[in-house]
Amino acid sequence: MAHSSHRLSRRIRLAAAVAASAMALSLAACGTSGPTGSGGGSATGAATMWALSGQPKEGLRQDTVDAFNKANPDEKLEVTFFQNDAYKTKIRTAIGAGQAPTLIYGWGGGTLKAYADAGQVEDLTSFFADNPEAKDRLFAGSFGAATIDDKIYAMPIQDVQPIVLFYNKKVFADAGVEPPKTWDDLMSLVTTFNEKGIAPISLAGQSRWTSMMWLEYLFDRIGGPEVFNDIFLGKPDAWSNPAALEALEKAQDLVAADGFIKGFNTITADSNADQALLYTGKAAMMLHGGWTYGSMKADGQNFVQDGDLGFVAFPTIEGGVGDAENVVGNPANYLSISSSASDEQKKIAEDYLKTGLFTDAEIDGLIENGAVPVVNGVDDKLAATDDADYLTFVYQLAGNAPSFQQSWDQALSPTAAEALLNNIDQLFSRSITPEEFAANMNKTIGE
Repeated sequence: MAHSSHRLSRRIRLAAAVAASAMALSLAACGTSGPTGSGGGSATGAATMWALSGQPKEGLRQDTVDAFNKANPDEKLEVTFFQNDAYKTKIRTAIGAGQAPTLIYGWGGGTLKAYADAGQVEDLTSFFADNPEAKDRLFAGSFGAATIDDKIYAMPIQDVQPIVLFYNKKVFADAGVEPPKTWDDLMSLVTTFNEKGIAPISLAGQSRWTSMMWLEYLFDRIGGPEVFNDIFLGKPDAWSNPAALEALEKAQDLVAADGFIKGFNTITADSNADQALLYTGKAAMMLHGGWTYGSMKADGQNFVQDGDLGFVAFPTIEGGVGDAENVVGNPANYLSISSSASDEQKKIAEDYLKTGLFTDAEIDGLIENGAVPVVNGVDDKLAATDDADYLTFVYQLAGNAPSFQQSWDQALSPTAAEALLNNIDQLFSRSITPEEFAANMNKTIGE
């Protein structure tokens, strides 16, 4: 999934620059590549794992492997780290050649589905049934992107990154208004802030995936997670679901009402210009990934430190059937077990998934760096940090979510994801209708 994963990696690299305070630690961090030899096997018969380079996660992952090997002297796990883009190329080649590492790091969704459909990764459903404690300790919503046809093919790891509606508390207070609880509230705020000469919503529309986040929530709030799940599963004409068409129409209503800052289609997320519009008070709201909290804390001229950053769940929509607690974004990262591994290697990998992940040291390390692990029961640890309000909000948002919809450009195939982003660009510029958007995207189903 090179294309859409690349888009995600660019987002996460923004947060990596401020890793000490970033909500989302880098999934696509910089660092040196691992060995360039082909294949993931080990001459010693040990189990192998490939993961991404870049601190602090590289160090935390290495520490868990070292601790596992020390606690299991009869088992051996070797880890090799790669830069993000190099990894994505190398892992596809290795899996295709039957030379994958025992443990495969990934993002779930469309890429995992391709591996599962080809029989290249192990079905872990019975593993989790036999080891319920390994599953029950993790956010229930994090398993969605690891589940294909009701079977689990990966273990959620690391941290959670939901999409959050941020707002500028000072701008809201000056206008005498409250953050939106409903879509009607949001549209009313659009009028209020436009009348005051303040952009209602900051949006880096040139980046396209930023606009996608609005559609992800609109689809879910109106029709529930089943609407996109039908698309993911390749149901014919799934983009033409009435709930999908209503969501697309509401997005264009927001554009037509001047909900987004003038010239939004010329603003890029890579520059963090959308965040700057929020913390300088030029825009009142911003829908964005949780990882932007760290960027705004580092670059926002004490905007976060002074308590001026607000954050709420996405509004409800009258008549919608989606649960108000549903979330979209990046539920976790994932580890799968290669089907080509030996029985001995698979056993070591399963033991690592059971006992090697989410040690106290790993959980503490993630939290110390401003991340929320996908683990239940860490609320006391989060409450003890400088960012307790925000981290607790994210923890509750993600942990209580009945559904955590994975970012669409990760869930879909690369071909469908590129078509999606192009059509989103046209939808938000109002150069195509909702019906045309749906017709265009229906052609990509199954690609």
